[in-house]
Amino acid sequence: MKITVICGSHRSEAQSLKVAKYIQRTLADGICEEAALVSLADNPLPLWDMGVWEGDEKWPPLLDPIRTELESSDGFVVVTPEWHGQVPAGLKNFFLLFGKNELGHKPAMIVAVSSADGGAYPVAELRMSSYKNSRLCYIPEHVIVRHVESVLNEEASDNNESADGYFRERIDWALHILKAYAVGLQHVRDSGVTATEKFNNGM
Repeated sequence: MKITVICGSHRSEAQSLKVAKYIQRTLADGICEEAALVSLADNPLPLWDMGVWEGDEKWPPLLDPIRTELESSDGFVVVTPEWHGQVPAGLKNFFLLFGKNELGHKPAMIVAVSSADGGAYPVAELRMSSYKNSRLCYIPEHVIVRHVESVLNEEASDNNESADGYFRERIDWALHILKAYAVGLQHVRDSGVTATEKFNNGM
C-alpha cells in the first residue's frame, strides 16, 4: 500500500511541511509499505490555464512526475495551513490540475495547521469544494494541529509535552483509519462500477 502526503503550503520552511514530513515518517513506520510526499513549497506548479486541456508542451514535464506519484497511490493525506481563513491558492490550483484519473475514489484525510486556535475553515473548504470532479473521498476523521510551533518538533525540548503527545497519538490513530478506508475503496475501484466516460463531472 502507498499513501502520499500532499503539503499545500507555498513556503519553503513551513510548519505545514514539518507536519507533513512527520506524517510521512509515521506512515512509513509500519502503517503502509510506501509513503510519498508531494510538496507545493515555492509554487512548483503554474496556475491552471487552458493549455492543460489543449496539449500545451509546457505542462507534461511539470505534471507527469506528480501524476505518476498520485496514480500509484492508494490514499492521501492533505496537509494545509490556514491563510486568512482559507486554503492556500497553490493547493486549490492543485485540485484544478489533477482530477479523477489520479485521485478518483481514493480516500484522503485532511490535516489542517494553525499557529493559534484556528484551522477549522480549511477543513470545511476542502470538504466543500475540492472533491466534486476529482471524486476524492475525504474520510470523516480529520486532524487540526493547533499551536503547531510547539508540537511535532524533533527536539523534545521544543515541544509542549502534553499537547505533543496528544497530537502524535491522534495522528497515528487517524492514519490507521485512513489505511482501512484505502483497503476498502480499492475493492470499490476494482469492482468496475466507478469506470465511466459518460459522467465525467460531479453534480
